[in-house]
Amino acid sequence: MASSPGSNASLSREKTILSESSQAKKSQYSEEESFYMNCRAAYLAVFKSSLENIKSKEQLCLVLQQAGRNPSQKTVNQYWTPQTTTLNFDDFCNILKKEKPATKTELLKAFLKVDTNNDGYILHTELYKILTMRGEKMTVEEVNAITKLADVNSNGKLDYNQFCKLYVTTNEQCRKTALEKLEVDSRLRRQQFGSQVETSSERATSPISKPSSRTTRKTDHKPAPKRGDNRTSSRPSSAQSCKASISSTISMGTSSNTNSELIEPNTVKDWQCAQSKGCFFLEEDGEIITHKYRFYLPQRSTVYITIKPLNLSQLEGKTSPWLSVDTALYVLKENESQENLQLMSFTEERNKEMFRWKGELGSGIYWLIPFTTGCRLKKIKKQITGEAKLVYRDEDGELALTKEFKAALSDIFEMIDLDGNGLLSLEEYNFFELRTSGEKCDEEAWDVCKENFDTKKNELTRQGFMDLNLMEANDREGDPSDLWVTLLLLGYNKALEMTAACPFVINICAEKCKPRIKAIYLEEGSRQLNRAICKSVVNKGDAKVLDSGESIIVYTYKSDTRITSVIENKSENKVVIHVNNEQSKNCVNNRGLNIFAVEVAPKSMMVCQHVMPLKEQEEWIYNCVHSLVP
Repeated sequence: MASSPGSNASLSREKTILSESSQAKKSQYSEEESFYMNCRAAYLAVFKSSLENIKSKEQLCLVLQQAGRNPSQKTVNQYWTPQTTTLNFDDFCNILKKEKPATKTELLKAFLKVDTNNDGYILHTELYKILTMRGEKMTVEEVNAITKLADVNSNGKLDYNQFCKLYVTTNEQCRKTALEKLEVDSRLRRQQFGSQVETSSERATSPISKPSSRTTRKTDHKPAPKRGDNRTSSRPSSAQSCKASISSTISMGTSSNTNSELIEPNTVKDWQCAQSKGCFFLEEDGEIITHKYRFYLPQRSTVYITIKPLNLSQLEGKTSPWLSVDTALYVLKENESQENLQLMSFTEERNKEMFRWKGELGSGIYWLIPFTTGCRLKKIKKQITGEAKLVYRDEDGELALTKEFKAALSDIFEMIDLDGNGLLSLEEYNFFELRTSGEKCDEEAWDVCKENFDTKKNELTRQGFMDLNLMEANDREGDPSDLWVTLLLLGYNKALEMTAACPFVINICAEKCKPRIKAIYLEEGSRQLNRAICKSVVNKGDAKVLDSGESIIVYTYKSDTRITSVIENKSENKVVIHVNNEQSKNCVNNRGLNIFAVEVAPKSMMVCQHVMPLKEQEEWIYNCVHSLVP
């Protein structure tokens, strides 16, 4: 039967909507998939399988070169320490997230600093002096390799513009070569990455050695991941080749914002309370840094513990994206040592944006470890039309802070004033310094600070903190570069919006005694936290056996706001589990991918993923297939 023009138009609109939705969904994951595809291509240019380990410094250097990096010996030593025996594919991916390839602009800036004549050339004699005597010293042979490059040297001089161009082009060629080799290998093509099928290529070129540029980059690295830890595997695999699989489907309603099982806060108004603030900071590689706290309870008591995002005073028209970030607290009891911590509870119940727990605890020392799934605290790609102005010169020509920068500094002060007394102690200020500079302020420097800036009771006031930042601007003669470094590390973007951090506040009320809480560390998620999450999921979640030998078990825990899955491997061998979330509806996970794989070490368990509703006002369906890869 012929359809009417109206129905055709309706069908066309539906197709358009479905097409746009599909394109948006693909673009959401394309960048991450492209990153891991490049990682895999580089890895498989050196090794036969992504399950093989890197066993030497030389192999690490070679595989990094295949990924378009040119690591110096110092860089390699950062990740291959005297204690390192092997690195796996996941370690390699983490290294690439931190080691960005040098751009031509960065290289040129470095050369311009030593080009005294500003003519685009550096004499070989000067180049030898610089490269063999300054910074990370190169050998004469290594410098000879640069000066013998015919395309960039003539008349005893290095044409560093051409050298930079050659360096960047060669890096890109190495990356393309690795991808072409991956595509041309039919065996590797059968291993799919997520839902993206690899296409073939007609040819593959041989790897190209690269000119060294180790003196033109300044690097600041974190230590390599410790051996023996469970970690997420980024290696792709095909679900069709799996030996066994299980499917879990959970239909969830709209997330509830209230829960009446716990007493309301106004009923504990006569209890003794303690409070501390803190913050989740999102790193470039996706890791989350946060404060960790020691909590002392003098005697056995019923306690009421809450955590929620801190609502700072924002300028009109500015959004507060962190207010939608999920927060939680895990309560661990300290026994003989900090290494021997016992999970007591976690803030499972919810009241609007607050997560809370009420129960009885015995006297002693506890650790409070804040946690967020990472589902909502993610890097936001936003087009910023112009960089916010931080300083200006007044009518007298004196430097002053702009209104917008003052508002941001006031919010930062509020965030780092952990005890909320309106002043910054040396301990509080040092958490700020550790985050922004990696160093602490000692007592002597603090005394100088107190002499020059407004203080009260030996603590820095809000005005003193403002003046300290103004002094920094004056030291740089109005150049805001260092100020921007601080702001970016604290989660702000160039529009002065906090998009990569989530400040929070913790409250503890005890019925029979005065609790005490103190921030001790500012660091990445610890082994104790991962262990606590796994234990809570195993204790409260549903279990499904994945294999016939009942050695691989998937635990799934659900609350009204999140679903967390944990995989336990009781066998003597490591296993790889393929995870497929494609049939889930209105969901977002902390991985950022619908399809991925995880590697679980023998006799261990690990967190597989956290899942939350994309839109809380709508129903959401969790549909996940876990498959065992042979």
